[in-house]
Amino acid sequence: MKTIDEQLALAKKAQLQIDNYSQEQVDEMCLAIGWEVYKDDNIEKLAKMAVEETAFGNVESKIIKHKRKVGGVLYDIKGVKSVGLMERNEETGISKYAKPVGVVCGILPATNPTATCGGKAISILKGRNAVIFKPSSRALEATRETINMMREGLKKVGAPMDLIQILEDPSRDGIAELMQKSDIVVATGSGQVVRAAYSSGTPSYGVGQGNAVAIIAEDAKVKDAAKMICASKYFDYATSCSSENSVIPLECIYDEFMKEMQANDCFLVTGEDREKLKNTMWQVNAKGKLALNQDIIAKSVQHIAKLAGITVPDTAKIILVEGTQPIYEDKFYDEKISPVLTVYKAKDFQDAYRILVELTDKVGRGHSCGIHTFKKEYIEFLGNNMKTSRVTVRQPMSAGNGGHPANRMPSTATLGCGTWGGNSTTENVHWKHFINITWVNEPVDAWTFSDEDMWGEFWKKNGK
Repeated sequence: MKTIDEQLALAKKAQLQIDNYSQEQVDEMCLAIGWEVYKDDNIEKLAKMAVEETAFGNVESKIIKHKRKVGGVLYDIKGVKSVGLMERNEETGISKYAKPVGVVCGILPATNPTATCGGKAISILKGRNAVIFKPSSRALEATRETINMMREGLKKVGAPMDLIQILEDPSRDGIAELMQKSDIVVATGSGQVVRAAYSSGTPSYGVGQGNAVAIIAEDAKVKDAAKMICASKYFDYATSCSSENSVIPLECIYDEFMKEMQANDCFLVTGEDREKLKNTMWQVNAKGKLALNQDIIAKSVQHIAKLAGITVPDTAKIILVEGTQPIYEDKFYDEKISPVLTVYKAKDFQDAYRILVELTDKVGRGHSCGIHTFKKEYIEFLGNNMKTSRVTVRQPMSAGNGGHPANRMPSTATLGCGTWGGNSTTENVHWKHFINITWVNEPVDAWTFSDEDMWGEFWKKNGK
């Protein structure tokens, strides 16, 4: 087993070898590794390995995720300048030159170990960097195989294979050392992992808690909204942080919405069965705290129902429960990471907004919210007032938040949540976060202003 210093030395050596790569060479390198984790045979193998090893999600969704995430990142970087002069503004005299950040420490999640690894590697190498990935212990072999495939891609185009490595020392001390000695850390995973990255002393990008919530307004195309929400929630058994955790239909379309949800293979659980489900989903853990039962995370409805001792149809894909108020007195407001969806009835848009704020403040502050509406005033209200990094309009949130062909959000599996979620950025972390930019400034005509120009209107209103 190589030491951290030995792995870092190999990464730095490899990174220096591509420091003078042209844009064409960089793009060829990205296409080479991208193809290895995009082509059908490879991603089918990786998807099966990930599901077998982690017991999270399903193979079909993980294959789609590879196509969407890897393809999306490649689409975003196609034709983009990341080497040398990026832009020049003659009016300001400012030129911007792209430089590598160096060696990146990439922390990967168990819920999406292979597509996240592939997408991140492409973004990182676009900036002529090297990366050492720390996989989840629960997804070690699937991640290792992903990295081996991409290393073969590097070999095919004559690029140094050590640009992409897997951390060989999985101990807590090893992980901490890698974070401290890397040039930058990007962490996708639990809050504990992100906090460790931020406290490492190394510049870091992390993610906040997801648990997205969507409003269904009175003017929504209810049938379309229900179909999108169901597709999003069912995808990979809700492993995505952007999967809808709760939805808030307005009272005037509530019955229609619930009917459409049930037409999309949702099953409403009520009464005693609802209580059984709740007691199965949240249990006292080894630390004596009520926590989400690990045995239900990213599992099928049938698996969860069997654990709870309740009966659901064989065709059911999503379990619905109706939320109660006060919200925090009923555990179904909380994070679920499973195809279980809580539905809250709102009197009107302002009531829906109140519920939305309460939910996201508790289990998803800063991450995202969604709305199915055509009313500009509703969309603008959320844009102006929600303490959230994304407002996703008339889209399935598990796809839309992280970039999708139907929108222009940067493709990524790392969604910043800003200071609201304890993060350093509100952006989708993508290739631009893995370059340093040198600003070259040349003299231009000096700007000037008079006191009257600057304070004239202020003086009229407030006096000197």
